[in-house]
Amino acid sequence: MLTYNGLIAARNRTQEAWSEIDVELKRRHDLIPNLVNTVQGYMGHERGTLEAVTNARANAVAAGATGDPSKIGQAENMLSQSLRSLFAVSENYPDLKAISAFTNLQETLTATEDKLEFSRRFYNGNVRDYNIKLQTLPTSLIAGALGFKPFGFFQADEGDRAVPQVSFGNMPAPGSPSSLPPPAGPGGPPAPGSAGPPPQS
Repeated sequence: MLTYNGLIAARNRTQEAWSEIDVELKRRHDLIPNLVNTVQGYMGHERGTLEAVTNARANAVAAGATGDPSKIGQAENMLSQSLRSLFAVSENYPDLKAISAFTNLQETLTATEDKLEFSRRFYNGNVRDYNIKLQTLPTSLIAGALGFKPFGFFQADEGDRAVPQVSFGNMPAPGSPSSLPPPAGPGGPPAPGSAGPPPQS
């Protein structure tokens, strides 16, 4: 009974840790449409870059619906790469960098990435502890009979997940006019709970 209860507690902690990742991923996905809408008026000639970000977001949302950490990690890495390209290209547009809406979105994305990285480490730590329980005696004998299965790690590359730090040397003085971000484009954020906990395999 103690072994069973311990496995249940470890599994629940792991699923709770995954829900934290899910929250941060959804927040990240929700920011992308506003970011694209904010920059497209200034980066009309960078259509390929904007489309890459939009497509990467769509793929990340679709991967999130599977609940498979490996698929989600790969899709989120692609989204990070497309965001890096977007912020790198933005360096060529001083007018864009002077808009507070753009700088605010960039700062929010950076904060979200920091929270996501913490959540990923917390989740992987719980997965490690839970999987160790499943693989060690005598718990492994009971776990297999009761249908407990290991969780997969969220293997996102740390370098790919980092949002680039953009230098805004031409930021407007406090109190100067700035444009507000337009509403998100069609499609909107993924449905709540669409990703769910990672599957046990």
